[in-house]
Amino acid sequence: MLIWLRIFCIFAISIAIANPVLADDIPKKIPLYDVVLNGGRVMDPETGLDAIANVGITDRTITAITVAKIDGVETIDVTGQIVAPGFIDVHNHSPTPLGQIYQARDGVTTSLELEAGSYPVAVHGAYIRRKARINYGASTGHTQARMVAMSGGKHAAVPDILGATASKIGQDNGEARTRFVVANPSERSEIRATVEDGLLQGGIGIGLLLDYISDAVDEQELRAMFELAAQYQTPVFVHIRRGIAGDPAGLDEVLSMAKATSAKVHICHMSHNAMKNVELFLARIREARKAGVDVTTEVLPYNAGSTSIGAAVFGRDWQRIFDIGPQDVQLASTGAYFTQESFDRTRRENPNAAIIHHYLKEEWTRYLVAAPDVILSSDGLPVISLDKKMPPQGIGSFAKLVGTYVRDEQLLPMMTALSKITLQPAQLLEKAAPAFRLKGRLQIGMDADITVFNPLVIKDKATYEDPHQASIGVTHLLVNGQFVIKGEKLEDAAFPGRQIFGSSSKRSE
Repeated sequence: MLIWLRIFCIFAISIAIANPVLADDIPKKIPLYDVVLNGGRVMDPETGLDAIANVGITDRTITAITVAKIDGVETIDVTGQIVAPGFIDVHNHSPTPLGQIYQARDGVTTSLELEAGSYPVAVHGAYIRRKARINYGASTGHTQARMVAMSGGKHAAVPDILGATASKIGQDNGEARTRFVVANPSERSEIRATVEDGLLQGGIGIGLLLDYISDAVDEQELRAMFELAAQYQTPVFVHIRRGIAGDPAGLDEVLSMAKATSAKVHICHMSHNAMKNVELFLARIREARKAGVDVTTEVLPYNAGSTSIGAAVFGRDWQRIFDIGPQDVQLASTGAYFTQESFDRTRRENPNAAIIHHYLKEEWTRYLVAAPDVILSSDGLPVISLDKKMPPQGIGSFAKLVGTYVRDEQLLPMMTALSKITLQPAQLLEKAAPAFRLKGRLQIGMDADITVFNPLVIKDKATYEDPHQASIGVTHLLVNGQFVIKGEKLEDAAFPGRQIFGSSSKRSE
C-alpha cells in the first residue's frame, strides 16, 4: 500500500509541475528539508537530467530538485561532485557486515543475490538483519529448493560464511542427487512447488545455477522453472550451461525456452560464459529481443572467474572449457597459484575452497562494458574478514566502471555508465519487486538512495593480490534518506538498509 501511495504522490507532483526535472519557482513559503545536497552535478539516466542543481530530501524521499536556493536541517556543499541515483548490484554473494561496508564505499545502495538466490528466502541476510547498511534481497534459489524437495523436505545447511555453526542434514540429504540425478515426475512436481513457495516468501525471481547442476536438470525441469517465472511475471536469473570456450549452445537453450514460455530471462556474467565469443553472444541476445524475448544480461569488470574448487565444471574437461591450466588458478584465501597436484588434492580435500581462475581477456570485458544495454554487476564472493582474501570485484566494480572506464579511458559516457548501474537494474526488477519502481532514478518522489562521488578521484583500489582496499571517491552515500557515508567517513551507527521482497510476497518492506 505504501508503494502505491508514493507512486500516486509522484503522479500528483508531475501534474503540479509542468517540468518535474527542475523547479525554478519555489513557493514563497520555502519548506525546510531534512537534507539538502547543494550545487552538485545532478544526473538522472531516465530523464536525461544533467545539470548543476540542489537536491532536497525529506524522510526517505527526494522532494526537491531545483536551481533555486533551498535550505535543510543539514545542508552539504557537493560542488564539483556528481549526485547520482544509488548504484544497484544485481549479482553479489556477500551479505556480510564487511561486504556491505566495502559495497557502500563502492557507491552501492542496494545489493542483491539473484544468480544463486536463497531458500528459504529469509535465510539470506541472516548476518546483517537489523544491521544492514545498504538494501539487500535475493531470488528464490532453485538449487537449494531442489535439494529440499529431493531430500523429503529437509532443509540444506545454511551457507556458513561467517564461521558460525550451521545445522546440517545427513549424508543422504540429496546433495549429490541434486547435482547429478535427473528428477522423476514426482520429484519434479515437488521442486516446482518448493520454488513457488520461495516466490511466495518474497524471492525476487528464480536463481538458476544451471551450469553447476547441468547433469541433473533436463528439459522438462527447465521448462517448469521458466513456466513458473512466466506465471508470476518474474525473471529467471541463469548461469547458463557452459560449453567449450565460447560455445553458444547454453545461451541458445535458455533464449529458446524464454521465447517458448514468454518468461523474462537475465543472463548472468556473460563474458564468463561467452569468452572469445562475446560479440556473438550479445548479437544473439539482441536478435532475441527483436524477436520479442524479454532478455537482459550483465558483465563484471574483472578478467577472472571466482567460485568453489568443487564446482561441477571442474569435474568436466575444465582446461578445455576455459582454455587455461592449473597455473592460471589461485586459491582465493592465500593468492597462491596451483600445480596440477595441488589442484587435484585441494578439490578432493577442501571442495568448498574459493578459487580465482584467470581466463578472460581485457578486450572481451571492455566490449561488454562499453555496450549501453549490458548491466554492470560485481559477482562478489563472500567478504568474511580481513584475514581472508577474496576476488576484488565485490569491492571495486562500480568505482572501476566510472573511474577507469569512463574517466581514465573514456570508453563510454558517464550517463551511459550510470544507466548500467542504476536505471537498467531497476527496470529489470520493478515488475518482480515494486520497490524498484522508486529506485535507480534521481527524481522527485523517488527513494532517497543517492550516491555522491568526486569524478576526479573515484577509483577502485582492490587487487587480486591485496583485495582488502576499499574504493575511494564516494563522498556521501544515502540509503533510504539516511547517511551511510558522509564526508567520505563511514557512519558507524547507521544501518538504514532494508530487505527487499518480490511482488508475490505478502511481506511489506
